[in-house]
Amino acid sequence: MIGRLRHLLSERLAPFGLGAADVLIRDAPGGLQTPGRVSANRHCRLLHTADGWAALNLARPDDYALIPALTYGAGDDWEAVAAYAATTTSAAFVARAAEMHVPVALPGEAEPITLAGAPTGCPLGTVLDLSALWAGPLCAGLLARVGAEVVRVDNSARPDPTPRASPVLDHFLIGAKMRLALDLTAASDRARLHRLVADADIVVTSGRAAALARLGLTPETIAHCTWVAISGHGFTGAKAMRVGFGDDCAIAGGLMSWSDGEPAFFGDALADPLTGVEAARAVLAGETGLIDRPLAGIAAAYAARIS
Repeated sequence: MIGRLRHLLSERLAPFGLGAADVLIRDAPGGLQTPGRVSANRHCRLLHTADGWAALNLARPDDYALIPALTYGAGDDWEAVAAYAATTTSAAFVARAAEMHVPVALPGEAEPITLAGAPTGCPLGTVLDLSALWAGPLCAGLLARVGAEVVRVDNSARPDPTPRASPVLDHFLIGAKMRLALDLTAASDRARLHRLVADADIVVTSGRAAALARLGLTPETIAHCTWVAISGHGFTGAKAMRVGFGDDCAIAGGLMSWSDGEPAFFGDALADPLTGVEAARAVLAGETGLIDRPLAGIAAAYAARIS
């Protein structure tokens, strides 16, 4: 399965002069382990529930603090989470964790989205990269590779952890971008951000709609340009409030392996690099307006193609 994924991804990367190996590998503190029931970065786990499976991703330090509430006080570690999951249905477990804004997924829950067509050769102009982590920065970095002028805004009030956690990956993602640090808690820097948005042809984000609206970034304020909105489960719609990261969204899309009735991860946060590639391809294909690219939907599209 991983071979078919690599082949498909290499085909999709051809306009950027890259292959699958160029975008699937990242460095990580302590290294990455062979994925199985636990993800390569050790943050996401596939849990056996009373009627099936669910994936929970404790990707942020604050997520661990929510374990006692998630398990109704049964404990504060993964053992407690696994014990609680075993007593409830997969749907109920996912609903509870999602309500608490913890990244979680029901295997195969996401619907595949239509992948972008062939590049049109349209001019790209100026790209403003306001994203963080992997998918969004990869999208903007790929656009820089094919001639776009990319300005990368680093929010000093909420730093992207990637430069510290994965410096080699960060260097690849940032590439030829121009970097600008702004404190987005300061009114003067938010005003400067709005001027940058006004001058941009394409804006790339990776936050949920509510968080971006607090910065004054809404479909109305960015109506003049193309907005590439990368999220876990969709920028709009019923799941727009759901938090999602690469590993749990890969499971939501059904991008996993099965053996003797048990699921397993077969890559590292796969939904992230796949979504970065597909978001960039959507721009090259001439899509305009709000380009909504959810990690889970992209994972589902790839799973459908390689199954």
